[in-house]
Amino acid sequence: MTGYLGLGSNEGDRLASLGAARAALERRGIEVTASSSVYQTAPQGEVTDQPDFLNACLRIQTELEPEALLDACKHVEGELGRAPGGVRHGPRPIDVDVLLLGDRQLRTDRLNLPHAEVTSRRFVLEPLLELDPGLTLPDGTRLADCVAAVADQPVTRLSPPGWGVSRLTG
Repeated sequence: MTGYLGLGSNEGDRLASLGAARAALERRGIEVTASSSVYQTAPQGEVTDQPDFLNACLRIQTELEPEALLDACKHVEGELGRAPGGVRHGPRPIDVDVLLLGDRQLRTDRLNLPHAEVTSRRFVLEPLLELDPGLTLPDGTRLADCVAAVADQPVTRLSPPGWGVSRLTG
């Protein structure tokens, strides 16, 4: 099944953290088929007094069910130094979010598919549309039609699409 993950980091070597997350996901059997450019963005949400984030999205292929994919993402976060239970929208060495997974729609205590903030965050929309310009939500909403509503959120592209782990980690 095709899915999309969002990566973010604003502590430590942010670029290396994105690459390490990608590599750790692949070691867990999650096939990364494409990666977006890396974007720098100001913090958004509940805690804005913190360093800027680097963000990117990955297109993946997986046989994992949604909760199992979320578990894999949480394990990767833990491997890379993110402690569970931190401040919502606070600083973190890595964040790995399940954004979309096929045409799955799901609402649980742990996971919402599609991710609740897919259409309200430019740092998510830009890299997703870079990976798939025609991408739609399971309800048929075209993500390209959502960009105008978040155009005031500044993002800066720092790398070309398709960055690889070797270019990020050395």
